[in-house]
Amino acid sequence: MSAKTKILLSVVGPTAVGKTAFAIQLAQHFKTEIISADSRQFYREMEIGTAKPDADELAAARHHFINSHAIQEHYSVGMYERDALLLLDRLFQKYDVVIAVGGSGLFFKALWEGLDDMPEVDLNVRAQLNATFQKEGLDPLLKELEAEDPIYYDQVDRHNHQRVIRALEVIRSSGKPFSAFRKGEDADKPKRPFTNVKVGLTMDREVLFDRINQRMDQMIAQGLFKEAMDLMPYKDHNALQTVGYTEIFRYLEGAYDKEEAIRLLKRNSRRYAKRQMTWFRRDEEIKWVKPDDFQEVIRSVSELLDA
Repeated sequence: MSAKTKILLSVVGPTAVGKTAFAIQLAQHFKTEIISADSRQFYREMEIGTAKPDADELAAARHHFINSHAIQEHYSVGMYERDALLLLDRLFQKYDVVIAVGGSGLFFKALWEGLDDMPEVDLNVRAQLNATFQKEGLDPLLKELEAEDPIYYDQVDRHNHQRVIRALEVIRSSGKPFSAFRKGEDADKPKRPFTNVKVGLTMDREVLFDRINQRMDQMIAQGLFKEAMDLMPYKDHNALQTVGYTEIFRYLEGAYDKEEAIRLLKRNSRRYAKRQMTWFRRDEEIKWVKPDDFQEVIRSVSELLDA
């Protein structure tokens, strides 16, 4: 193996934009493997609602971190950072390029530059916060966050309940503001033994939203409601506090009828896509391309390898 630069080629973007197919094309071209950075595809039981690669796609290129954990297991972003870096050390002994793909911005941040050092969280506190969210919605949690940590309250995406709950569980567990544990923009970041090449997939918003609606119809036809029903005993787990499942849990609890559940599934999936784009757009290192700009990416990475 030559002493070429090792490249982690990351494919990011909103849900339903075509990341899986794009990443497989790249993996086949560079004759390499794929690691998933999608926080929900880790779990074996979350099959339909996470749009995992199907059997043919998994056979087309070797994937890691797909169906790697059971829903009962606690698997944090910090654990993922550790495991993914160990895996990359092994993969880069065989390949000059490894592909990472997914839509979870925080997991990519862990992979690219490491995370802030956060304290241990009391899991009972997490359960209490999730229970409050399920019963009373986001408003009381936002009021608590504003009172306890106005700095982070001004920064957080206030529509993202997972981020709000994450901040509050740290605040309640540590007795300190969440913002006190966060590194500033100028903080030293750990040096990675590879070069990050970041590619974002984008398309016309109306086309993307239509794809999201169609994907949701397909998931429902495949049995999404039955899958969510089977997962009801675990509905308070962090992995299931997510679009595609919480709407059905509320339906199963009698909050609204099935027609309304489907409307919310589609609406919230579109909103989730917008949040993903907002997160990734903040990273100026991401080069945005259309899903058919495959050859352009190949050329850029090949030039780096030959440099």
